[in-house]
Amino acid sequence: MDKKIISDLDNFPEEDKQRMSTVVDQLQFRDSLRMYNSVVERCFNECVNAFYRKSLTKQEETCVLRCAQKFLSLSTQVGLRFSDLTQEASTTDKGAESKLDC
Repeated sequence: MDKKIISDLDNFPEEDKQRMSTVVDQLQFRDSLRMYNSVVERCFNECVNAFYRKSLTKQEETCVLRCAQKFLSLSTQVGLRFSDLTQEASTTDKGAESKLDC
């Protein structure tokens, strides 16, 4: 997030900060539900082919589990990479700021 935006948030009244926090929490919850629904839909469409039984076949169950595991693994890798990039950008910004202070 832009440092100017973060520093501007410090100037907000406590009530507005609380409201912003609530909105961010709601957005994160909504995004989590969207991601969950996307995984369920994608894995279901990919793995479940027959509707002649109430339960999944062993093959369908294995496919769904593998699909969900791949998605979670990919999400973890993307999250770690994003964290690395954010940390690198932060370090670069601090280096640029210290050069400007001289």
